[in-house]
Amino acid sequence: MSETALHQEVEALTQQLLATAGNRFQRDPGKVIVRFDLTGKAAGMAIFPARSTPVIRFNALLLTENRYDFLKRTVPHEVAHIVARRLFGKKIRPHGPEWRQVMQLFGAEASRCHNYDVSRSSRRTLKRYPYHCDCRTHQLSSIRHNRVLQGQSYHCRSCRQPLIELAESDQGL
Repeated sequence: MSETALHQEVEALTQQLLATAGNRFQRDPGKVIVRFDLTGKAAGMAIFPARSTPVIRFNALLLTENRYDFLKRTVPHEVAHIVARRLFGKKIRPHGPEWRQVMQLFGAEASRCHNYDVSRSSRRTLKRYPYHCDCRTHQLSSIRHNRVLQGQSYHCRSCRQPLIELAESDQGL
């Protein structure tokens, strides 16, 4: 099955689940934007922008690798978040009784986590920058390095001296 056809199948299932919930609760659960741009270990994510249409993001790689289980569990899981929030308000717990009630309506197992192999999913790796103190060399992530450039300071936990960026000429030593 092509990636496009698989995405269409997920979108159709999403609409079908929304219609099922609408019929059962006698209330329109509204529209949802479906995207396939999620990366990393998460299979899906429901997002509720303040004044906009809710978005469900799916991990396309995990969908492709786990098609059957993804359609059976992940799609209903994320749609249930949208439906529960719309019907019961924003103060409900993410996997609370309201969400479980919607999952039961969908005939899906109300589990919190997936068990897909995520070894091929992309993971963000941060560049490391060498810094030194009086006792050793430290590797700071790009996030901390940028904070240092903006004036933040970090200290060694052993000698308590400030960390100083290694000059490029010193890195070969």
